[in-house]
Amino acid sequence: MARRVESIDDSRIVYDPSLVANIHDVEFNQGAWPEAPTAPGYSGGRGKTLFIGDDRNKWVLRHYYRGGFTGNWLKDTFLWLGETQTRPFLEWWLLERLVSLSLPVPRPVAGRYVRHGPLYTADLITVLIPNVVPLSTRWAAGPLDAELWGRVGELVARFHAANVYHADLTAHNIQISSREELFLLDFDRGQVRSARGSWRARNLDRLQRSLRKISCDGSCEFSDREWNWVLAGYQKKING
Repeated sequence: MARRVESIDDSRIVYDPSLVANIHDVEFNQGAWPEAPTAPGYSGGRGKTLFIGDDRNKWVLRHYYRGGFTGNWLKDTFLWLGETQTRPFLEWWLLERLVSLSLPVPRPVAGRYVRHGPLYTADLITVLIPNVVPLSTRWAAGPLDAELWGRVGELVARFHAANVYHADLTAHNIQISSREELFLLDFDRGQVRSARGSWRARNLDRLQRSLRKISCDGSCEFSDREWNWVLAGYQKKING
């Protein structure tokens, strides 16, 4: 993948010139896409995610928002710690690496931050993966079989084998296509970590909590049986 960084007005943008010859600041402005569809259901972010582009380029535009208590008053601004520590640049670089490893993630198009003194706001554009829905949406439509649960475990194992940590490993960020292909989205705060440590087990615990939480409303069945199918797929991939 190619990479270029440019300053445009008050913005700094990293982008792939092989995907877009000239990036413009306005392309990150959600108001510039009044007809753009919003990603249905839970799209992995705390604000709306838009499907943008034209007949040639199908992209996804996501604005960065804060979560937790801090998000109640800062909402979408982050503390400035230097360009290399900005959320969109970090996620763009991580996605660039994951694409180079042939891992099933969206290809990054462009990331932007706009500095406001000691704070900044940020956005990310990625290539749209066609015909996918969150695993949670697919699950709500009917029970998942052992083979599919096992492939969920295999998906996670592929990233862990590459020492990749996903900060929000949930059934919403795992996506499944109409061809039964699995993808992992939303690598905000993701990292490449040391092979040592217990982070992989904690990451799996995060996924299990997500699955149990979704099943608590009674619309989806999830028990130790389903989780053991996930773990069996995970171990098969790790050991194989």
